[in-house]
Amino acid sequence: MKSDFLLAITQLSAEKNLSKEVVLGAVESALVSAYRKDNFAQNQEITVKIDPNNGRVTVWAKKTVVEKVSDPRCEISLDGANRIKKGITIGEEIVVEATPTNAGRIAAQTAKQVILQRLHEAEHSAIFEEFADKQGEVITGVVRRIEPRQVFIDLGRAEAIMPSTEQPANERYRVGQRLKVYLVEVSQSARGPLLLVSRSHPNLLRRIIEIEVPEIYNGTVEIKSVAREAGFRSKVAVTARQEGIDAVGCCVGLRGIRIQNIVNELNGEKIDVVNWSADPARFITNAISPAQVAGVRLNEQDNSAIVIIPDKQLSLAIGKEGQNVRLAVKLTGWRIDIKSESSFIEEAKAQPEPEPESVAEEEIIEEAAEEIVEEPVAEEMPEEISAEESEDEEELVEAFTTASRREPFRGEIRFAEDILPPAEIKTSSKTQQKKKKKEVHGKSSAEDGIKLKKKKRGYNMYQDDEEYF
Repeated sequence: MKSDFLLAITQLSAEKNLSKEVVLGAVESALVSAYRKDNFAQNQEITVKIDPNNGRVTVWAKKTVVEKVSDPRCEISLDGANRIKKGITIGEEIVVEATPTNAGRIAAQTAKQVILQRLHEAEHSAIFEEFADKQGEVITGVVRRIEPRQVFIDLGRAEAIMPSTEQPANERYRVGQRLKVYLVEVSQSARGPLLLVSRSHPNLLRRIIEIEVPEIYNGTVEIKSVAREAGFRSKVAVTARQEGIDAVGCCVGLRGIRIQNIVNELNGEKIDVVNWSADPARFITNAISPAQVAGVRLNEQDNSAIVIIPDKQLSLAIGKEGQNVRLAVKLTGWRIDIKSESSFIEEAKAQPEPEPESVAEEEIIEEAAEEIVEEPVAEEMPEEISAEESEDEEELVEAFTTASRREPFRGEIRFAEDILPPAEIKTSSKTQQKKKKKEVHGKSSAEDGIKLKKKKRGYNMYQDDEEYF
């Protein structure tokens, strides 16, 4: 039959959810402080043992062997020591049983306080060890109470704190509501273990997907990256480790049942599941979805990319207040610049064409001059030309060729049509025609005047001018 003392220890272990050995150890350490206060010296080493079968308490104290005992609490005679252990000498220490007959009221109160303190410490240590292994996991709790800056979640043996920074903006809580939270941090404090949980952490979405999708839990499908704006929208990049498996289809599920359960758990948060790719351009194209991409230009030096979007898809690619682009940047890790097709084409046209270097131009001019010198143009002579004229023309050709070889022609033949604009060309042609008409008209009027004078003087107007003059 168990004693009342053992029954009390068993009840304490059940209430505190601690093992019986832990409770017995706490009681033993409490009795050590209680017995030392009344029956032993302050610095004397004593131990307390409790028999788990009958609850009997025994106290063992270390005493020094002396020839004549002056303080029986910490000294023992040589005869008494030899009865316990033979062959012991004076000056040695021996452990003997020194259980007091009864403890005082003050010692009992001290033992009670120490027992409670030791039990609290043991409970806190057990809670810390339990939840330290669950750090980074999703746990289920119940809302215990709500304060302006934090919400207290009951996790069973412990109480966790969810500060306002870890709460999505669109979620409202009520007392008694069951929630899945992400255990961010477990630490020790003066009041016990401190548990910090979150509902806005990106890993909350990752863990919930692993719970809902068996292929991810088995390792067939892998989550590469997660980008999340808690309460509004998230993007998840997945890839398959085996051929023939649709990673996105596994996450969505039949008729979208799997992704719908995840959305309901996150209170209607929109989730985009895209395929991951080792090619950055393709991965960026998938991350910008649901918008279509016309082209991607990568700059690996500064880890940036220019994404060209059709004009009609530009607002869809940017998203509400730039949300789609921000999530794509977080998902891919690249700096993304969105440009429409029309603006990209205008920028490309506005850029000046690269001009050839001066050295290259000089080489081209020298080569052209050499070709002109080496290959002079030979003019064909007409057939009906006399011998003297042909000899004169041959001399002119030889003189021209020698002059061109000495000093090659580097000029440029330009026509008026190439220099003047069409309007000036027309005006110049008109002025020339007017000048010709004036000259012709002037000659005709002068001739008419001479003829008129001849007629007045009685001469024949058809007479030769030489006779007249």
